[in-house]
Order: sequence, then C-alpha cells, then structure tokens
Amino acid sequence: MWTEPSPGERLAAALRRSPVHVDPSLAAALPAADRARLLAKMRAAPVPVYVVVVPLITGGTWSDAREMLEVVHDRLGRDGVYVTAGGDLNRLTARQWGGGADPYGDGGRHARKAANAIGLDPALRKAPPGTLLDRFLDLIIAGTGEQEYKRQSADLERRVRSRSASPIPGARGDDSAWPVVGGAAGLAVAGVAGLLLWRHRRMRVARPAGSALLLPRTVFTTAGHASQEELRAQASREVVAFGEALDAADVPGTAERPRELLTLALDAYQAAGTTLDAARGMPDLAGVLVLVDLGRDALASATSVAAGGPEIPLEPLCFFNPLHGDATVRVDWRPLGSRERLNVRACADCARAVKQRRTPDVLLDRTGPDPIPYFESDPAHSIWAATGYGQFATDLVPRILRGDLHR
Repeated sequence: MWTEPSPGERLAAALRRSPVHVDPSLAAALPAADRARLLAKMRAAPVPVYVVVVPLITGGTWSDAREMLEVVHDRLGRDGVYVTAGGDLNRLTARQWGGGADPYGDGGRHARKAANAIGLDPALRKAPPGTLLDRFLDLIIAGTGEQEYKRQSADLERRVRSRSASPIPGARGDDSAWPVVGGAAGLAVAGVAGLLLWRHRRMRVARPAGSALLLPRTVFTTAGHASQEELRAQASREVVAFGEALDAADVPGTAERPRELLTLALDAYQAAGTTLDAARGMPDLAGVLVLVDLGRDALASATSVAAGGPEIPLEPLCFFNPLHGDATVRVDWRPLGSRERLNVRACADCARAVKQRRTPDVLLDRTGPDPIPYFESDPAHSIWAATGYGQFATDLVPRILRGDLHR
C-alpha cells in the first residue's frame, strides 16, 4: 500500500537528485546562477556537502534548522556536511556526520565553527544566502573554519573595546553624557533571537534599558531536555548570538562602571568560547550557558547604567542543575556524607525538593566510570564543583581565562 512520503523523505529524495535543494517558495533567494556556482565549488570540498534551503517557520513543516538537518541526514543516510540558511535567510546552521567524512578529525566541529564564523563577520551581516553559502564552502574547502571563528571573535572584541573607549562628541565626561542606547541594542538582539521570549528578573526597580539583552529563558526549557550533542549545538548558537549582541551594543564614553561591566561581558564571552571548545561533557556545556548568561547580564547592566538606569543584578542559575534556569530561592543544603551545610540558590523545584528532604534533579557528570552529581567531582579538577557554577566564587570567569577549566 502506497503512503505519501514524509517531509524529510521528500527532502532526502531531492538531495539524491542534487546536493543543493531550494524550496520553490524561496527560489528567488538562491537564484539558478548561485546554485550552479555552489555546485561547482562543492566538487572541490574534501567532504560531501548538502545544502537545504526551506522555510523555517514556527508552526510550519520545519521550525528548527538543526532538527530539520538531523531528519534529512537520517532519511538520506549519507555522511557529510549539511548546511541550511535560517528562517531569515541570513544565518547558517551546519552539521557534520560520519567519521569517514571528517578529514579534520574534530567530530564535525569544523563545520559548526565555519557557520559560526560567518555569523560573526560584520561584512556578511546582511549578505544574501548565496554569498553566505559561498563563503561557507571556501572555509570547508580550506579547512580554516575554526581559525576564522577565532579571528572573528578577536575582531569582535577589538571593535567593542574600541567603541567603548571613544568619548561621545560634546560629552562632559560624566555619566549624564551617556546616550540611551538600550532600545536600539535590544531591537538588534531581538532580531537575532527571532520570536523567543526575553526573560525578566524579579527586581525592585523598573525594567531598565538594555534588559532585552538578557538570555531568553526559553533557552533553558530546551536545554533541560537536550542530549549532549544537542546541548553542544545549542550552546554554540548561544555563544554566537551573544557575540552578535555584543557587536550590536553601543556603550561609548568614559564612565568607569559601564566600562567595567562591558569588560566583564567581553571576558565572559571569551570564557564561554574557551569552554565550548574544550567541553568534555554536560557539566562543561552547562557552564557555557552559565557564562553566556553572566555575560549578557553584564552587557545589559552596562547598557542600562550608560543610559542613566540601575545595574541589573548578576543572578545565578540553579546550583543543582544550571539547565533548570534562574535560581529564585535560597536554601540550606547539606551534601550527603557531610556535616557542613551550604546556603545555595536553586530553582523552585529543586528548592522544594530540598525542603521536603528529597533528592533534587541534579546535573550528572558522566565523564568518569560512573555518573555522579557534578558537585561531587574533585574540586581540584572540576571548576564547576569548586565554584558551584559561580555561586561560591566571584572569579569564575578569570579562572577559566587563566586555564583552570581542565586541570
């Protein structure tokens, strides 16, 4: 009995005919001449490359680029690099499968880094998908995706620091001369994040300028149910989105506190990238999101203070499992086998479990022979156990930048 093929099967069938597939509704976004150029360049790639350009719409056939690529790879059954443009057609998402199709020996990280490098390149910020894909193929062929990502990250940091060091024309050198920039920066970041809801903290003050720069809470809804590979991909996206937010923000002038906060944001961005590159398991990947969250808090504070508003508190994430999101409750907790009681901040569910003398839903470290709660790891070798993801120490970012991630 004949059954209608699924959307994934239809895309796989199209890719068997040609490694470049463009949905008819988006034909104008990648004209025939662009497709021919890409096909010619793909022949020089050291791995098979498959390009899929389809509508990515919430509630539509496909809403998530990464999920779509996974389905297509599963249906096609061929290893290689799969790449697509995002819903706005100016952001690339790339995945790579297959040890035999991995000449770089990095488990597919090169393809992700190449796509991320393009996302950080200001020269390509408004480029059409054909240009982005052409540049992506250049990086795949040259094998320089990771080097380009590091170069773009360094350039980003220089741009942001250079802008923050430039006095405002006509400024008097005091805080009153700072412009209100939060709205423009918030809109820029909202454009990057699509339709995600932005979080807001429970604060005693009104929501300040720059608060749209904060990490979306929906990130943790997804992360809490992700596999290690899914969490790695999500953490990678959040680091790039944070970099774009830094690049879009404008915090000029000479006031000391906004500059201190901006420096913290930049350092957190660098630490998040370092952690992502060296991540060995779920605790490290959760740490990436902790660092992005901290950095976005600092960036939002810099923007708010620059506009004459208040600082945004640097709120921690749940001690027991940062993937649960905001730590909204303080609890006294005694680790198993210890007489010492610790005062930690946790999400509402974990705090309730502690008060009811139940075991919270903790983040497990599975890098050893047996899974253990991350905080039971040797603190001499786990920065997360040593600092409680920053709850027990204020120097989490400097420690990572000086090389304490894996000692």
